[in-house]
Amino acid sequence: MMTTTKYLLKAGTLTDGSVQDILIDGELISKIAPSILDPQAMVIDVKGAIILPGLVDLHTHLRQPGREDAETVHSASRAGAKGGFTALSAMANTSPVADNAGVVEQVYRLGQEAGLLDVFPIGAVTQGLKGESLSEIGAMADSIARVRVFSDDGMCVFDPLVMRRALEYIKKFNGVIAQHAQEPRLTIGSQMNEGEVSARLGLRGWPAIAEEAIIARDVLLTDHVQSRLHICHVTTAGGVEIIRWAKARGINVSAEVTPHHLLLTDDLASSYDPVFKVNPPLRTEKDIHALREALADGTIDIVATDHAPHTMESKECEWQEASFGMLGLETALSIIQKTMVETGLLTWNGVADRMSKAPAVIGGYEHQGHDIASGSLANVCVINPQKSWIVDRDLVQSRSRNTPFHGYELPGVVSHTFYRGKMTLSDEVVA
Repeated sequence: MMTTTKYLLKAGTLTDGSVQDILIDGELISKIAPSILDPQAMVIDVKGAIILPGLVDLHTHLRQPGREDAETVHSASRAGAKGGFTALSAMANTSPVADNAGVVEQVYRLGQEAGLLDVFPIGAVTQGLKGESLSEIGAMADSIARVRVFSDDGMCVFDPLVMRRALEYIKKFNGVIAQHAQEPRLTIGSQMNEGEVSARLGLRGWPAIAEEAIIARDVLLTDHVQSRLHICHVTTAGGVEIIRWAKARGINVSAEVTPHHLLLTDDLASSYDPVFKVNPPLRTEKDIHALREALADGTIDIVATDHAPHTMESKECEWQEASFGMLGLETALSIIQKTMVETGLLTWNGVADRMSKAPAVIGGYEHQGHDIASGSLANVCVINPQKSWIVDRDLVQSRSRNTPFHGYELPGVVSHTFYRGKMTLSDEVVA
């Protein structure tokens, strides 16, 4: 890759449909016009490609510290750059747990050292993710990481009093609680979605009500204390309706959906392949339809990957013993093209909103999610929607291999990613 700090993207298509040249000079987009000439710039032909603002993931498991055998901040950053992301949000379920300023600052610095994208640590809501006592929320908010999103993801903040206190606390700095909605007493030993498939396979079911009951409780708590709530990885049609009801009442709630919950169903568990074991579980075609419609109409605000890397030992075993989770960063945009753009449910402008602008607003990420415009930071994702690719788990940038899409042919190839003007992905190769 050339050392130049000037790049000229020729004939790219913006999300408004216009074909433009884009000049990147240093950290900024310096000019956008139908035709630009600059002999000092490296010219990149992007004819036919869609130019998006850099993608922002509000839900990523980077595993470091503690499980560097599955993922590191650096390897996840590489996977993010390959997928078109310029910002990741590092969930708190590390070892040690990110429930204090020391750990979130460590993760933040590791992101800066990797230098491929912004890494925003998410702080734990409770100490040790145990759901009993609040973590050092204020200290994390005041740290150099400026944490604004707090979550016990992987675990539900099940105690309503603890949840109320957390919602009250984060009002001081306009923070948000991101809830993993799972009533623990209803999911003891659960392995997959509760329904016809679980009954046939003899696997303990995970009822939709376990998710919906917590969503309902927490939107009411949020309304009561006038705070901010974000619902992680919504998976059920019933959950969508509760969120829609809450928004109609003016309750300050946002929600996310993962790419895999927009495409994969619980029928895949029939293979007993643990690569399809995920928390929350894959649901039904009816749920998929409701999730897609909700993402299209804005009831669900954003797409978040819930990228959850695991070692081979954790996934290549019996279903009941396997860890929950799937890789997501490198396939996310392609799956959204397949499920939302090619079905006519979202335009590319809508994709830019759901995968860049809206997550940046929810997370309070001031330097992310901006339109492709002259004078803005050069956080840019270039995708060729006419090209397709076959997912190969042995070629992923992650340290883990647990992608449920191995062998799938997916539309849309991310060719270039720019982070603050630095080309982190060049012709599909990570810098």
